[in-house]
Amino acid sequence: MAKKALKWAGIVLGAVVLAVAGLVAWLTVTEYKPAAVEDVEIDRTGAPKTVFLSPGDSVTVLSQNTGYAGLGADSDFFMDGGKDVAPTWDQVDKNLLGLEELFSEQKADVYFLQEVDTNSSRSNGVDQSRIYWVQLLSDGKGAYSSTHALNYSCDFVPFPWPPIGKVHSGLQTLTRFHTDSAQRIALPCPFSWPVSAANLKRCLLVNYVPLDDSDKELVLVNLHLEAYDDGEGKAAQTKVLMDFLTAEYEKGNYVIAGGDFNQTFPGALDAFPILDPSLWTPGVLEEDVLPEGWQFACDLSVPSCRLLNHPYDPDPAGNQFYVIDGFILSPNVRLDSVETLDQQFQYTDHNPVLIQVTLDAEP
Repeated sequence: MAKKALKWAGIVLGAVVLAVAGLVAWLTVTEYKPAAVEDVEIDRTGAPKTVFLSPGDSVTVLSQNTGYAGLGADSDFFMDGGKDVAPTWDQVDKNLLGLEELFSEQKADVYFLQEVDTNSSRSNGVDQSRIYWVQLLSDGKGAYSSTHALNYSCDFVPFPWPPIGKVHSGLQTLTRFHTDSAQRIALPCPFSWPVSAANLKRCLLVNYVPLDDSDKELVLVNLHLEAYDDGEGKAAQTKVLMDFLTAEYEKGNYVIAGGDFNQTFPGALDAFPILDPSLWTPGVLEEDVLPEGWQFACDLSVPSCRLLNHPYDPDPAGNQFYVIDGFILSPNVRLDSVETLDQQFQYTDHNPVLIQVTLDAEP
């Protein structure tokens, strides 16, 4: 009897090993491997009118990590110390409607959106990039072109349990300005095989906006840097980001970069200190990251992100807050105002950040 039990245990164990090996092999073969630089299609279907920008003009940009419409006030997340893996259909629908209303209320010229799913199990397979875009266009605010770049593409993410499943998600930029071209710029991945096979492939989504009466361009850079690494990944990606931004500025271009840095801005830890170091802790952006004349644009009076170790607590003292969303501006872009819109994290774990800037007139 004992021999028979051991035999069956061996068979089961062997089957499990084969299944795991097969899964790893399949993930390796099908791994998303984007090139270092890729052209991104500009969808102008909803932008029949061309709006041109000139030096001296003002621009408003709103950045929002949408959390794939699955991380609202009633959610937690297993990677942050919570337990949820995926939202319910009702939660996604509610959060999508709330985000659509928020975007429609704003008058931004440019929208930087992060964690926009195009076909993921966690968000019911809905192409959210089309939903946001159509809603913005439907309110008579003018026409917006759209670009989208994947930073997570895997047909089956096998962890935790129950597994996340299929994820196709990324960055989306909406703008009413005429855009000549757009690119996906790959960022270094800090994870090694086999973890890398089912992990994010971070990137920059770059839109190039030509300026009227000028040979310069406005370079719009949408970003979402590494979250769950040991810190080296964030540092490496930040360096690539700054090298790219400074190279564009040296060409004479105007540069606005914004999104979710997953790093606190200077002074943010004084405003919102870390309450429990054993839970997720962001990196820190230091002032010396920026060359002379460059500046951060963030609002330290309102948190831009909350930890998802439990649902949102109406008592502010019951939450871990951060300021990790904001912008970097080149020296020829003047900051007029920056505001984090306090949405009480109703529809996502991030509050939107809105800036108004003015492009310096050329001499």
